[in-house]
Amino acid sequence: MFSFPKGFHRSAHTLLLPFPIFSEEAMSKGPGLYSDIGKKARDLLFKDYHSDQKFTISTYSPTGVAITSSGTKKGDHFVADVNTQLKNKNITTDVKVDTSSNLFATITVNEPAPGLKTIFSFRVPDQRSGKVEVQYLHDYAGISTSVGLTANPIVNFSGVVGTNVLALGTDLSFDTKIGELTKFNAGLNFTKDDLITSLTVNDKGDALNASYYHVVNHLTNTAVGAEVTHRFSTNENTLTLGTQHTLDPLTTVKARVNNFGKASALIQHEWRPKSFFTISGEVDTKAIEKSAKVGLGLALKP
Repeated sequence: MFSFPKGFHRSAHTLLLPFPIFSEEAMSKGPGLYSDIGKKARDLLFKDYHSDQKFTISTYSPTGVAITSSGTKKGDHFVADVNTQLKNKNITTDVKVDTSSNLFATITVNEPAPGLKTIFSFRVPDQRSGKVEVQYLHDYAGISTSVGLTANPIVNFSGVVGTNVLALGTDLSFDTKIGELTKFNAGLNFTKDDLITSLTVNDKGDALNASYYHVVNHLTNTAVGAEVTHRFSTNENTLTLGTQHTLDPLTTVKARVNNFGKASALIQHEWRPKSFFTISGEVDTKAIEKSAKVGLGLALKP
């Protein structure tokens, strides 16, 4: 007789598995946004690695207001902020205040029309920080454009065409004050089953970046990834290799190493639903006598 192993939960109507059977790429439609190009490899290689002590606490009121407080200790400095989020139908309002007396506000309108999202943001006391952004997702295209609310704004545009298998895109910034392109990037993304590869040209053609992400085992969420960057102006190459593996439904381990001899590892445990405890460390294999960098992260959600 079949029995459910530890970590599985069953009710009369649902069956929750500890690991996803289908990848996000297999279920998504369209090429996404330009920021999605190479995102899986970047998340595997760099997400949740840190050398600071950080905590985050989130609470929710019965009226739907979410309050998130976070603090980070960087050496002898401590920075903190409080974010309040209010959702009303398809409108989300975020207001954040930090220890430097800055106020950040963002208003997001989801789906005013099919596939469309509009975002208005500003920061106080910076009166020139206002910005309006529009995102549009289609089965064969993804577009994001933003413009600053100033007399001589910076206009940003990124667009991707293709499918969820093959996508080609560009990312541009134009400064109307000086009349020049301040950013010009281009990228290509290919997805096939459990494999994702991407190639991007950044910094106006000065940097060439290639990344690779491969899911080895869906049941254990085991994946490997690599990223290599070549900078033409300095003829410098940077290579980063990484992997992740899920020990059990609640615990994930990751490791990475680069060609400069920096080796890092982390373990993340979901000790209660949506609450994570993370320990990460980094050592310089070319200077073992130096102390290792250790980071702690704690995120609490009800």
